[in-house]
Amino acid sequence: MLGKQDGKNTFFDDYIFRNILPKEHILLDIKREIDFSFVNEELKDLYNPNNGRPSYSPEVLFRILFLEFYYNLSDVEVVKQCQVNLLFRYFANLSIEEPIPDDTTLVVFRKRCGNERFERLFNRIVEKCKSVNLLKERLKIVDATSIEADVAVPNTVNLLRQGRRVIIRKILKENLEKGENFESEENILEFSDYYSKERLHEKPNEDELKSEILKTKEFVKKVKGKYNEEVEELLSLIETVYDPQSTSPKAVSFIDTDAKHGVKSPKRMFSGYKAHISMDESGIVTSINVLHGNQSESSDLLSLMEKDRINGINGKAVVADALYDSAFNRESIHKIGMKAYIPQRRKSIDSKGFRYDSKEDLVSCINNNIARRGKCNQNSGRLYNFDFETCKKCETKCKAYKEDRARIFISNDLKLKLKDDDEFYKEALEKRKAVERKFGEAKKWHGLRRARYRGKWRVALQVFMTFIVINVKKMIKLIKKGVEQISLNLKSKNNALSLSLNSG
Repeated sequence: MLGKQDGKNTFFDDYIFRNILPKEHILLDIKREIDFSFVNEELKDLYNPNNGRPSYSPEVLFRILFLEFYYNLSDVEVVKQCQVNLLFRYFANLSIEEPIPDDTTLVVFRKRCGNERFERLFNRIVEKCKSVNLLKERLKIVDATSIEADVAVPNTVNLLRQGRRVIIRKILKENLEKGENFESEENILEFSDYYSKERLHEKPNEDELKSEILKTKEFVKKVKGKYNEEVEELLSLIETVYDPQSTSPKAVSFIDTDAKHGVKSPKRMFSGYKAHISMDESGIVTSINVLHGNQSESSDLLSLMEKDRINGINGKAVVADALYDSAFNRESIHKIGMKAYIPQRRKSIDSKGFRYDSKEDLVSCINNNIARRGKCNQNSGRLYNFDFETCKKCETKCKAYKEDRARIFISNDLKLKLKDDDEFYKEALEKRKAVERKFGEAKKWHGLRRARYRGKWRVALQVFMTFIVINVKKMIKLIKKGVEQISLNLKSKNNALSLSLNSG
Protein backbone atom coordinates (compact mmCIF):
# COMPACT_ATOMS: atom_id res chain seq x y z
CA MET A 1 0.00 0.00 0.00
CA LEU A 2 1.27 3.46 -0.88
CA GLY A 3 2.67 5.21 2.16
CA LYS A 4 2.04 8.89 2.79
CA GLN A 5 4.24 11.45 4.42
CA ASP A 6 3.12 14.75 5.84
CA GLY A 7 6.60 16.29 5.42
CA LYS A 8 6.28 18.22 8.70
CA ASN A 9 9.08 18.19 11.23
CA THR A 10 8.56 18.33 14.99
CA PHE A 11 9.92 21.17 17.11
CA PHE A 12 12.78 18.87 18.13
CA ASP A 13 13.58 18.06 14.47
CA ASP A 14 13.61 21.74 13.52
CA TYR A 15 15.89 22.59 16.42
CA ILE A 16 18.40 19.84 15.57
CA PHE A 17 18.43 20.53 11.82
CA ARG A 18 18.65 24.30 12.29
CA ASN A 19 21.58 24.16 14.69
CA ILE A 20 23.65 21.27 13.33
CA LEU A 21 23.27 21.36 9.54
CA PRO A 22 25.77 23.52 7.59
CA LYS A 23 24.61 26.95 6.46
CA GLU A 24 25.55 26.24 2.85
CA HIS A 25 25.59 22.93 1.00
CA ILE A 26 24.49 21.80 -2.46
CA LEU A 27 22.06 19.26 -0.96
CA LEU A 28 20.36 22.11 0.91
CA ASP A 29 20.18 24.07 -2.37
CA ILE A 30 18.64 21.08 -4.14
CA LYS A 31 16.09 20.53 -1.36
CA ARG A 32 15.14 24.21 -1.42
CA GLU A 33 14.98 24.70 -5.20
CA ILE A 34 13.64 21.39 -6.55
CA ASP A 35 10.33 19.81 -5.63
CA PHE A 36 10.53 16.02 -5.98
CA SER A 37 6.86 15.45 -5.16
CA PHE A 38 6.29 14.47 -8.82
CA VAL A 39 7.89 11.11 -7.93
CA ASN A 40 4.77 10.17 -5.93
CA GLU A 41 2.55 11.12 -8.88
CA GLU A 42 4.57 9.07 -11.38
CA LEU A 43 4.77 5.94 -9.22
CA LYS A 44 1.48 5.84 -7.28
CA ASP A 45 -0.12 3.33 -9.71
CA LEU A 46 2.60 0.78 -8.82
CA TYR A 47 1.15 0.46 -5.30
CA ASN A 48 -2.17 -1.03 -4.21
CA PRO A 49 -4.18 1.86 -2.70
CA ASN A 50 -5.99 -0.33 -0.16
CA ASN A 51 -4.17 -3.59 0.59
CA GLY A 52 -0.86 -4.36 2.26
CA ARG A 53 1.31 -2.59 4.80
CA PRO A 54 1.96 1.13 4.20
CA SER A 55 5.19 1.54 2.25
CA TYR A 56 7.76 4.25 2.53
CA SER A 57 6.85 7.22 0.39
CA PRO A 58 8.27 6.75 -3.19
CA GLU A 59 9.71 10.27 -2.89
CA VAL A 60 11.70 9.27 0.22
CA LEU A 61 13.09 6.16 -1.49
CA PHE A 62 13.92 8.20 -4.60
CA ARG A 63 15.73 10.80 -2.51
CA ILE A 64 17.80 8.06 -0.85
CA LEU A 65 18.68 6.64 -4.28
CA PHE A 66 19.58 10.16 -5.38
CA LEU A 67 22.07 10.36 -2.48
CA GLU A 68 23.41 6.92 -3.39
CA PHE A 69 24.20 7.95 -6.96
CA TYR A 70 25.33 11.45 -6.00
CA TYR A 71 28.05 10.08 -3.71
CA ASN A 72 28.59 6.77 -5.59
CA LEU A 73 27.58 4.61 -2.61
CA SER A 74 26.15 1.11 -2.40
CA ASP A 75 22.66 0.36 -1.03
CA VAL A 76 24.17 -0.71 2.29
CA GLU A 77 26.44 2.35 2.53
CA VAL A 78 23.71 4.88 1.80
CA VAL A 79 21.44 3.31 4.45
CA LYS A 80 24.26 3.53 7.02
CA GLN A 81 24.83 7.18 6.09
CA CYS A 82 21.13 7.94 6.53
CA GLN A 83 21.38 6.48 10.03
CA VAL A 84 24.30 8.65 11.15
CA ASN A 85 24.36 11.61 8.75
CA LEU A 86 21.82 14.31 9.65
CA LEU A 87 22.25 16.04 6.30
CA PHE A 88 21.31 12.83 4.48
CA ARG A 89 18.32 12.31 6.77
CA TYR A 90 17.17 15.90 6.28
CA PHE A 91 17.53 15.68 2.47
CA ALA A 92 15.56 12.41 2.39
CA ASN A 93 12.66 14.00 4.33
CA LEU A 94 13.18 11.65 7.28
CA SER A 95 12.59 12.90 10.80
CA ILE A 96 15.05 12.21 13.63
CA GLU A 97 12.96 9.40 15.08
CA GLU A 98 11.77 7.89 11.81
CA PRO A 99 13.13 4.41 10.90
CA ILE A 100 15.43 4.16 7.88
CA PRO A 101 14.50 1.86 4.96
CA ASP A 102 16.89 -1.08 4.71
CA ASP A 103 18.94 -1.89 1.63
CA THR A 104 16.53 -4.63 0.45
CA THR A 105 13.74 -2.03 0.35
CA LEU A 106 15.81 -0.06 -2.16
CA VAL A 107 16.32 -3.21 -4.25
CA VAL A 108 12.56 -3.90 -4.29
CA PHE A 109 11.84 -0.25 -5.12
CA ARG A 110 14.16 -0.30 -8.15
CA LYS A 111 12.72 -3.58 -9.39
CA ARG A 112 9.18 -2.30 -8.95
CA CYS A 113 9.88 0.86 -10.91
CA GLY A 114 11.97 -0.64 -13.73
CA ASN A 115 13.95 1.41 -16.22
CA GLU A 116 10.81 2.83 -17.91
CA ARG A 117 9.67 4.59 -14.73
CA PHE A 118 13.14 5.96 -14.10
CA GLU A 119 13.15 7.33 -17.64
CA ARG A 120 9.87 9.07 -16.87
CA LEU A 121 11.41 10.59 -13.73
CA PHE A 122 14.40 11.69 -15.82
CA ASN A 123 12.02 13.33 -18.32
CA ARG A 124 10.23 15.19 -15.50
CA ILE A 125 13.54 16.74 -14.44
CA VAL A 126 14.20 17.83 -18.05
CA GLU A 127 10.66 19.21 -18.19
CA LYS A 128 11.40 21.31 -15.09
CA CYS A 129 14.58 22.64 -16.73
CA LYS A 130 12.57 23.70 -19.77
CA SER A 131 9.81 25.28 -17.69
CA VAL A 132 12.28 27.63 -15.94
CA ASN A 133 14.07 28.48 -19.22
CA LEU A 134 17.37 26.74 -18.43
CA LEU A 135 17.54 25.09 -21.88
CA LYS A 136 19.02 27.12 -24.75
CA GLU A 137 17.50 24.80 -27.39
CA ARG A 138 20.04 25.84 -30.01
CA LEU A 139 22.67 23.08 -30.25
CA LYS A 140 21.99 19.39 -29.53
CA ILE A 141 25.29 17.71 -28.67
CA VAL A 142 25.15 13.95 -29.30
CA ASP A 143 27.65 11.28 -28.21
CA ALA A 144 27.99 7.91 -26.45
CA THR A 145 30.28 6.50 -23.78
CA SER A 146 31.16 2.92 -22.86
CA ILE A 147 30.16 1.23 -19.60
CA GLU A 148 32.11 -1.85 -18.54
CA ALA A 149 29.89 -4.80 -17.57
CA ASP A 150 29.95 -6.04 -13.97
CA VAL A 151 31.60 -9.32 -14.95
CA ALA A 152 35.08 -10.78 -15.23
CA VAL A 153 35.47 -11.69 -18.90
CA PRO A 154 36.71 -15.32 -18.98
CA ASN A 155 38.86 -17.02 -21.60
CA THR A 156 37.09 -19.31 -24.09
CA VAL A 157 37.52 -22.53 -22.05
CA ASN A 158 36.19 -20.92 -18.86
CA LEU A 159 33.37 -19.26 -20.81
CA LEU A 160 32.21 -22.61 -22.20
CA ARG A 161 32.36 -24.20 -18.73
CA GLN A 162 30.47 -21.23 -17.25
CA GLY A 163 27.81 -21.48 -19.96
CA ARG A 164 27.24 -25.18 -19.38
CA ARG A 165 26.97 -24.64 -15.60
CA VAL A 166 24.35 -21.92 -16.03
CA ILE A 167 22.32 -23.99 -18.49
CA ILE A 168 22.43 -27.10 -16.28
CA ARG A 169 21.20 -25.06 -13.30
CA LYS A 170 18.31 -23.73 -15.40
CA ILE A 171 17.43 -27.30 -16.46
CA LEU A 172 17.54 -28.58 -12.87
CA LYS A 173 15.42 -25.63 -11.77
CA GLU A 174 12.84 -26.48 -14.45
CA ASN A 175 12.83 -30.10 -13.24
CA LEU A 176 12.27 -28.85 -9.68
CA GLU A 177 9.25 -26.83 -10.81
CA LYS A 178 7.88 -30.01 -12.38
CA GLY A 179 8.07 -31.66 -8.96
CA GLU A 180 11.36 -33.50 -9.37
CA ASN A 181 14.09 -33.42 -6.72
CA PHE A 182 16.58 -30.68 -7.67
CA GLU A 183 19.53 -32.50 -6.16
CA SER A 184 18.49 -36.05 -6.97
CA GLU A 185 21.34 -38.37 -7.90
CA GLU A 186 19.70 -39.09 -11.25
CA ASN A 187 19.51 -35.39 -12.19
CA ILE A 188 23.09 -34.68 -11.15
CA LEU A 189 24.58 -37.78 -12.84
CA GLU A 190 22.84 -36.99 -16.13
CA PHE A 191 24.99 -33.88 -16.56
CA SER A 192 28.04 -34.78 -14.45
CA ASP A 193 30.32 -35.07 -17.51
CA TYR A 194 29.50 -31.49 -18.53
CA TYR A 195 29.34 -29.76 -15.14
CA SER A 196 32.73 -28.42 -14.07
CA LYS A 197 33.57 -25.80 -11.45
CA GLU A 198 37.26 -25.83 -12.35
CA ARG A 199 38.71 -22.66 -13.84
CA LEU A 200 41.69 -22.50 -16.15
CA HIS A 201 43.99 -19.74 -14.88
CA GLU A 202 46.40 -19.82 -17.79
CA LYS A 203 45.90 -19.35 -21.50
CA PRO A 204 44.40 -22.60 -22.86
CA ASN A 205 46.47 -24.64 -25.29
CA GLU A 206 45.04 -25.98 -28.54
CA ASP A 207 44.22 -29.46 -27.16
CA GLU A 208 42.37 -28.03 -24.12
CA LEU A 209 40.35 -25.74 -26.36
CA LYS A 210 39.41 -28.53 -28.82
CA SER A 211 38.40 -30.83 -25.96
CA GLU A 212 36.17 -28.18 -24.37
CA ILE A 213 34.51 -27.29 -27.67
CA LEU A 214 33.81 -30.97 -28.43
CA LYS A 215 32.30 -31.49 -24.96
CA THR A 216 30.10 -28.40 -25.39
CA LYS A 217 28.87 -29.54 -28.81
CA GLU A 218 27.87 -32.89 -27.31
CA PHE A 219 26.07 -31.12 -24.46
CA VAL A 220 24.16 -28.81 -26.83
CA LYS A 221 23.10 -31.79 -28.97
CA LYS A 222 21.96 -33.68 -25.85
CA VAL A 223 19.65 -30.96 -24.46
CA LYS A 224 18.56 -28.88 -27.46
CA GLY A 225 14.81 -28.80 -28.05
CA LYS A 226 13.93 -30.51 -24.75
CA TYR A 227 13.55 -27.60 -22.34
CA ASN A 228 12.02 -24.14 -21.96
CA GLU A 229 12.62 -21.03 -24.05
CA GLU A 230 15.16 -19.57 -21.60
CA VAL A 231 17.35 -22.69 -21.91
CA GLU A 232 17.07 -22.57 -25.71
CA GLU A 233 18.25 -18.93 -25.74
CA LEU A 234 21.27 -19.84 -23.60
CA LEU A 235 22.07 -22.75 -25.92
CA SER A 236 22.02 -20.40 -28.89
CA LEU A 237 24.30 -18.05 -26.96
CA ILE A 238 26.83 -20.76 -26.10
CA GLU A 239 27.01 -21.73 -29.79
CA THR A 240 28.34 -18.25 -30.61
CA VAL A 241 31.46 -19.02 -28.54
CA TYR A 242 32.68 -21.93 -30.67
CA ASP A 243 30.82 -21.58 -33.99
CA PRO A 244 32.65 -19.22 -36.41
CA GLN A 245 29.63 -19.34 -38.77
CA SER A 246 27.29 -17.84 -36.16
CA THR A 247 25.88 -14.45 -37.19
CA SER A 248 24.88 -13.53 -33.62
CA PRO A 249 27.25 -11.44 -31.43
CA LYS A 250 29.70 -13.56 -29.47
CA ALA A 251 28.83 -14.18 -25.82
CA VAL A 252 30.82 -12.17 -23.27
CA SER A 253 29.56 -13.85 -20.10
CA PHE A 254 26.74 -16.10 -18.95
CA ILE A 255 26.45 -14.09 -15.74
CA ASP A 256 25.34 -11.02 -17.69
CA THR A 257 24.07 -12.30 -21.03
CA ASP A 258 23.12 -8.80 -22.25
CA ALA A 259 26.73 -7.56 -22.17
CA LYS A 260 28.45 -7.45 -25.57
CA HIS A 261 31.94 -6.77 -26.90
CA GLY A 262 32.41 -3.23 -28.19
CA VAL A 263 35.18 -1.07 -29.65
CA LYS A 264 36.38 2.23 -28.19
CA SER A 265 39.08 2.67 -30.86
CA PRO A 266 40.91 0.37 -33.32
CA LYS A 267 43.21 -0.72 -30.48
CA ARG A 268 40.86 -0.56 -27.48
CA MET A 269 38.06 -3.06 -26.78
CA PHE A 270 35.53 -3.24 -23.95
CA SER A 271 32.73 -5.55 -22.82
CA GLY A 272 29.43 -4.08 -21.69
CA TYR A 273 27.08 -1.29 -22.72
CA LYS A 274 26.90 2.26 -24.08
CA ALA A 275 25.09 5.32 -22.77
CA HIS A 276 23.97 7.36 -25.79
CA ILE A 277 22.88 10.89 -24.90
CA SER A 278 21.61 14.12 -26.39
CA MET A 279 22.74 17.19 -24.45
CA ASP A 280 21.48 20.74 -24.73
CA GLU A 281 24.08 23.48 -25.17
CA SER A 282 23.32 24.56 -21.60
CA GLY A 283 24.78 21.28 -20.28
CA ILE A 284 21.44 19.61 -19.48
CA VAL A 285 21.13 16.05 -20.83
CA THR A 286 17.72 15.85 -22.54
CA SER A 287 17.40 12.25 -23.76
CA ILE A 288 19.16 8.90 -23.28
CA ASN A 289 19.29 5.49 -24.93
CA VAL A 290 21.20 2.57 -23.45
CA LEU A 291 22.77 0.32 -26.10
CA HIS A 292 24.57 -3.01 -26.13
CA GLY A 293 28.35 -2.66 -26.43
CA ASN A 294 28.34 -3.87 -30.04
CA GLN A 295 25.65 -1.42 -31.22
CA SER A 296 26.64 1.66 -33.21
CA GLU A 297 25.49 4.95 -31.72
CA SER A 298 25.48 6.41 -35.25
CA SER A 299 22.54 4.18 -36.24
CA ASP A 300 20.70 5.19 -33.03
CA LEU A 301 20.78 8.95 -33.72
CA LEU A 302 17.27 9.15 -35.19
CA SER A 303 15.78 7.34 -32.17
CA LEU A 304 17.46 9.82 -29.82
CA MET A 305 16.19 12.81 -31.82
CA GLU A 306 12.69 11.34 -31.79
CA LYS A 307 12.76 11.21 -27.97
CA ASP A 308 13.66 14.91 -27.87
CA ARG A 309 10.80 15.69 -30.28
CA ILE A 310 8.25 13.76 -28.21
CA ASN A 311 9.39 15.59 -25.07
CA GLY A 312 9.12 18.99 -26.79
CA ILE A 313 12.87 19.70 -26.77
CA ASN A 314 13.74 21.86 -29.77
CA GLY A 315 17.02 22.76 -31.44
CA LYS A 316 18.52 24.44 -34.48
CA ALA A 317 21.48 22.11 -35.09
CA VAL A 318 22.90 18.72 -34.13
CA VAL A 319 26.63 18.54 -33.41
CA ALA A 320 28.44 15.20 -33.23
CA ASP A 321 31.81 13.63 -33.98
CA ALA A 322 32.85 11.98 -37.26
CA LEU A 323 31.44 8.60 -36.24
CA TYR A 324 27.96 9.97 -37.08
CA ASP A 325 29.07 11.00 -40.58
CA SER A 326 26.60 9.39 -43.01
CA ALA A 327 24.23 10.57 -45.69
CA PHE A 328 21.31 8.98 -43.80
CA ASN A 329 22.06 10.90 -40.59
CA ARG A 330 22.52 14.22 -42.42
CA GLU A 331 19.31 13.74 -44.39
CA SER A 332 17.39 12.76 -41.24
CA ILE A 333 18.62 15.86 -39.39
CA HIS A 334 17.73 18.14 -42.32
CA LYS A 335 14.25 16.60 -42.54
CA ILE A 336 13.47 17.74 -39.00
CA GLY A 337 14.61 21.27 -39.86
CA MET A 338 18.05 21.32 -38.23
CA LYS A 339 21.62 21.66 -39.42
CA ALA A 340 24.13 18.83 -39.04
CA TYR A 341 27.49 19.98 -37.69
CA ILE A 342 29.29 16.66 -38.26
CA PRO A 343 32.87 16.45 -39.57
CA GLN A 344 33.65 13.99 -42.37
CA ARG A 345 35.46 10.74 -41.65
CA ARG A 346 37.23 10.84 -45.01
CA LYS A 347 39.07 13.81 -46.42
CA SER A 348 36.63 16.21 -48.03
CA ILE A 349 36.77 17.08 -51.71
CA ASP A 350 38.03 20.59 -50.81
CA SER A 351 41.26 19.14 -49.40
CA LYS A 352 42.00 17.52 -52.77
CA GLY A 353 41.86 20.85 -54.53
CA PHE A 354 38.20 20.82 -55.61
CA ARG A 355 35.46 23.17 -54.40
CA TYR A 356 31.70 22.82 -54.70
CA ASP A 357 29.45 25.88 -54.99
CA SER A 358 26.07 24.79 -53.62
CA LYS A 359 24.33 28.00 -54.74
CA GLU A 360 25.40 27.73 -58.39
CA ASP A 361 25.67 23.91 -58.36
CA LEU A 362 29.18 24.04 -59.86
CA VAL A 363 32.54 22.41 -59.10
CA SER A 364 35.87 24.16 -59.56
CA CYS A 365 39.36 22.64 -59.55
CA ILE A 366 42.65 23.94 -58.13
CA ASN A 367 43.22 25.91 -61.35
CA ASN A 368 39.69 27.40 -61.19
CA ASN A 369 38.35 25.42 -64.14
CA ILE A 370 34.59 24.94 -63.86
CA ALA A 371 32.72 21.64 -64.05
CA ARG A 372 29.01 21.66 -64.80
CA ARG A 373 26.40 19.19 -63.68
CA GLY A 374 26.05 16.16 -65.92
CA LYS A 375 22.79 14.60 -67.06
CA CYS A 376 23.45 11.30 -65.33
CA ASN A 377 21.89 11.43 -61.86
CA GLN A 378 22.93 8.61 -59.48
CA ASN A 379 21.13 7.64 -56.28
CA SER A 380 23.93 8.87 -54.04
CA GLY A 381 25.05 11.94 -56.00
CA ARG A 382 25.87 13.39 -59.43
CA LEU A 383 28.76 13.57 -61.90
CA TYR A 384 30.18 16.98 -62.88
CA ASN A 385 32.00 17.35 -66.21
CA PHE A 386 35.02 19.55 -66.91
CA ASP A 387 35.93 20.68 -70.40
CA PHE A 388 38.10 17.79 -71.63
CA GLU A 389 40.27 19.90 -73.96
CA THR A 390 41.07 22.34 -71.17
CA CYS A 391 42.02 19.53 -68.78
CA LYS A 392 44.10 17.85 -71.50
CA LYS A 393 46.34 20.92 -71.67
CA CYS A 394 46.54 21.26 -67.87
CA GLU A 395 49.82 20.10 -66.28
CA THR A 396 48.22 19.18 -62.90
CA LYS A 397 46.52 16.02 -64.21
CA CYS A 398 44.29 15.78 -61.12
CA LYS A 399 41.90 13.04 -60.04
CA ALA A 400 39.19 14.23 -62.44
CA TYR A 401 41.31 13.69 -65.56
CA LYS A 402 41.24 10.36 -67.43
CA GLU A 403 42.42 9.49 -70.96
CA ASP A 404 39.01 10.03 -72.50
CA ARG A 405 37.16 12.28 -70.05
CA ALA A 406 37.41 14.83 -67.20
CA ARG A 407 34.75 14.54 -64.51
CA ILE A 408 34.26 14.18 -60.78
CA PHE A 409 31.54 12.69 -58.59
CA ILE A 410 29.91 14.82 -55.86
CA SER A 411 27.87 12.85 -53.33
CA ASN A 412 24.58 14.07 -51.89
CA ASP A 413 26.18 13.68 -48.45
CA LEU A 414 28.92 16.17 -49.35
CA LYS A 415 26.34 18.63 -50.68
CA LEU A 416 24.48 18.50 -47.37
CA LYS A 417 27.73 19.00 -45.46
CA LEU A 418 28.61 22.05 -47.53
CA LYS A 419 25.18 23.54 -46.81
CA ASP A 420 25.93 23.24 -43.10
CA ASP A 421 29.49 24.57 -43.33
CA ASP A 422 28.60 28.08 -42.15
CA GLU A 423 30.16 30.61 -39.76
CA PHE A 424 28.93 28.65 -36.68
CA TYR A 425 30.41 25.28 -37.76
CA LYS A 426 33.76 25.60 -35.96
CA GLU A 427 32.14 27.10 -32.85
CA ALA A 428 29.69 24.18 -32.70
CA LEU A 429 32.49 21.59 -32.94
CA GLU A 430 34.31 23.40 -30.13
CA LYS A 431 31.19 23.27 -27.96
CA ARG A 432 30.90 19.52 -28.66
CA LYS A 433 33.84 18.94 -26.29
CA ALA A 434 31.49 19.72 -23.37
CA VAL A 435 29.92 16.27 -23.72
CA GLU A 436 33.29 14.64 -23.02
CA ARG A 437 33.50 16.57 -19.75
CA LYS A 438 29.95 15.44 -18.94
CA PHE A 439 30.94 11.80 -19.40
CA GLY A 440 34.06 12.40 -17.33
CA GLU A 441 31.92 13.76 -14.50
CA ALA A 442 29.57 10.75 -14.70
CA LYS A 443 32.44 8.27 -14.55
CA LYS A 444 34.75 9.94 -12.04
CA TRP A 445 32.19 11.09 -9.45
CA HIS A 446 29.08 8.96 -10.03
CA GLY A 447 30.40 5.49 -10.90
CA LEU A 448 29.31 5.24 -14.55
CA ARG A 449 32.66 3.78 -15.60
CA ARG A 450 31.38 0.33 -14.61
CA ALA A 451 27.90 -1.16 -14.41
CA ARG A 452 26.53 -1.52 -10.87
CA TYR A 453 24.06 -4.18 -11.97
CA ARG A 454 23.72 -6.99 -14.49
CA GLY A 455 21.24 -6.96 -17.36
CA LYS A 456 20.49 -4.15 -19.79
CA TRP A 457 17.36 -2.88 -18.03
CA ARG A 458 19.20 -2.58 -14.73
CA VAL A 459 22.12 -0.77 -16.37
CA ALA A 460 19.59 1.58 -18.00
CA LEU A 461 18.25 2.34 -14.52
CA GLN A 462 21.79 3.22 -13.40
CA VAL A 463 22.28 5.50 -16.40
CA PHE A 464 19.00 7.38 -15.86
CA MET A 465 19.69 7.89 -12.15
CA THR A 466 23.24 9.07 -12.88
CA PHE A 467 22.06 11.72 -15.33
CA ILE A 468 19.17 12.75 -13.08
CA VAL A 469 21.82 13.59 -10.46
CA ILE A 470 24.04 15.37 -13.00
CA ASN A 471 21.11 17.37 -14.42
CA VAL A 472 19.99 18.44 -10.93
CA LYS A 473 23.54 19.59 -10.11
CA LYS A 474 23.58 21.60 -13.35
CA MET A 475 20.15 23.06 -12.61
CA ILE A 476 21.35 24.41 -9.26
CA LYS A 477 24.44 25.89 -10.88
CA LEU A 478 22.40 27.61 -13.62
CA ILE A 479 19.78 28.87 -11.14
CA LYS A 480 22.51 30.34 -8.91
CA LYS A 481 24.17 31.91 -11.94
CA GLY A 482 20.85 33.49 -12.96
CA VAL A 483 20.25 34.87 -9.46
CA GLU A 484 23.77 36.33 -9.34
CA GLN A 485 23.25 37.95 -12.74
CA ILE A 486 19.96 39.51 -11.62
CA SER A 487 21.68 40.75 -8.46
CA LEU A 488 24.50 42.31 -10.50
CA ASN A 489 22.01 43.99 -12.86
CA LEU A 490 20.06 45.45 -9.92
CA LYS A 491 23.28 46.64 -8.30
CA SER A 492 24.35 48.27 -11.57
CA LYS A 493 20.98 50.01 -11.93
CA ASN A 494 21.09 51.24 -8.31
CA ASN A 495 24.59 52.60 -8.81
CA ALA A 496 23.51 54.38 -11.98
CA LEU A 497 20.50 55.85 -10.17
CA SER A 498 22.69 57.02 -7.27
CA LEU A 499 25.10 58.74 -9.66
CA SER A 500 22.20 60.41 -11.44
CA LEU A 501 20.72 61.69 -8.16
CA ASN A 502 24.08 62.92 -6.92
CA SER A 503 24.84 64.75 -10.15
CA GLY A 504 21.37 66.28 -10.01
